[in-house]
Amino acid sequence: MSDHERAAAVSRETSETTIDLTLAIDGDGDSEVDTGIGFFDHMLSSFAKHGLFDLTVNCDGDTEIDDHHTVEDVAICLGEAFDEALGDKRGIRRYADRRVPLDEAVASVVVDVAGRPYYEFSGEFSQESVGEFTSVMADHFALSLAHNAGLTLHAAIETGDNAHHEVEALFKALARALDDATRLDGRRSDTPSTKGEL
Repeated sequence: MSDHERAAAVSRETSETTIDLTLAIDGDGDSEVDTGIGFFDHMLSSFAKHGLFDLTVNCDGDTEIDDHHTVEDVAICLGEAFDEALGDKRGIRRYADRRVPLDEAVASVVVDVAGRPYYEFSGEFSQESVGEFTSVMADHFALSLAHNAGLTLHAAIETGDNAHHEVEALFKALARALDDATRLDGRRSDTPSTKGEL
């Protein structure tokens, strides 16, 4: 077991966004999210619920332009929070993969919490947007999260014909995979690498 709470608070202020975010990895799935983009709020709350992460996000972004800066910068902050909360990653499982269906859609995520940022995405979204959320920003969210959390992350939309379902399945698969990979393994007290560090 960890001898410290695996949690972090991150703030970010640019000419495009102002963000305050808190994350507790060993949470109950509680969330309070306000990004100004309704569907994105729903996805972040779903991410918290299915990953059992406690998450608060308050973002004031330039959504009068589009959703890009808000989604990207929230992902940057969330990635930084995961990186900070995990510390030296001692005792974690490190690897995980999840496939999640939502009706006709199936998304998959494979993750290595290795401190080696790498990202690959395959698949397409069936519609350009869901509400005020541009569908391809789900891909960009995962990319920005991976780079700032130090994840090797492979994500895919395997099938689907409804962008709402495809994006939601992707967020849920990401949540489940990160929950598994960051979980503490009672058999392990060291860092899960033959190098001795991640």
